[in-house]
Amino acid sequence: MESFSESYKAAGVDITAGYKSVELMKKHVARTNIPGVVSGIGGFGGLFAPDFKGMEEPVLVSGTDGVGTKIKLAFLLDKHNTIGIDSVAMCVNDVICCGAKPLFFLDYIAIGKNVPEKVASIVEGIAEGCVQSGCALIGGETAEHPGLMPVDEYDVAGFCVGIADKPKMIDGSKVKAGDVLIGLRSSGVHSNGFSLVRKIFDINEQTINNTYPELDAPLGEVLLTPTKIYVKPLLALMERVEVKAVSHITGGGFYENIPRMLPDGLSARVEKSAIPVLPIFKLMQRVGNISEHDMFNTFNMGIGMVVAVSEKEKEAALEILKANGEDAVVLGEIVEGSQGVVFA
Repeated sequence: MESFSESYKAAGVDITAGYKSVELMKKHVARTNIPGVVSGIGGFGGLFAPDFKGMEEPVLVSGTDGVGTKIKLAFLLDKHNTIGIDSVAMCVNDVICCGAKPLFFLDYIAIGKNVPEKVASIVEGIAEGCVQSGCALIGGETAEHPGLMPVDEYDVAGFCVGIADKPKMIDGSKVKAGDVLIGLRSSGVHSNGFSLVRKIFDINEQTINNTYPELDAPLGEVLLTPTKIYVKPLLALMERVEVKAVSHITGGGFYENIPRMLPDGLSARVEKSAIPVLPIFKLMQRVGNISEHDMFNTFNMGIGMVVAVSEKEKEAALEILKANGEDAVVLGEIVEGSQGVVFA
């Protein structure tokens, strides 16, 4: 007998829509298949067989996150195929900070009303994020929540699991004064600080389409730009250079995130003039009359990831990153002291 519940549908949950969503998303999920995937979607658990060959002491590393209130821009623009990239990026960019290669990802979509085409569009973005980071999408959950959220809204979260060899893990313990800080450029605001962004621009159905001389596209399009995924270039760098520490510049900006990669007694001296501040941040500071300190304490300002390497490997690191598509910049150096981040 076909699975269908008239009573459940009358309560606001259409289980047949869930089945259609799964069918529509299968082609996107298939793009993420990598060696190690054991099961397809639809089972009670996602199965993955990791390859431990060549590892002395394999360690699994996990990360979980959502995309915050950036998701409201997707609602306003009715564009749903990129927000999933953000969901993956916020997880894999954290996992790579300790030198772990992402293996697989699972998503959770809570939605007011399951519109199969919309859910498939969200998963399209999640799959794209997985492809960009080289991990597999091996499962997930779509939960229809009538009465809990508006029918046209949803939330997306997820988690990834990666693997690292314990002797090669990056924990910042090898950082010393004189090491060089290298910054990897961001693609935009990424997925942090959007409560402030929305307040600055009074984001609504009209203002989302505003244009500004500083921007090369309408405001909403610029703000919805997906979070950049740094996994592949960083893995390439880690294979050839001793990366001593990595910091993902997320909520809390420079002031909170860079100190997380530093041992006690060391600080980061950053040359403010070396930061390639994106036009969107200059615009936000002007329109919102936001202090420079608050900008650097909330946003990435144009740098999405910071790595520390020795002075002698600086040039090699820059060349490797460039060969892997990253226009990296030297931001400053590690110095003695406990000030956290010092701008010069």
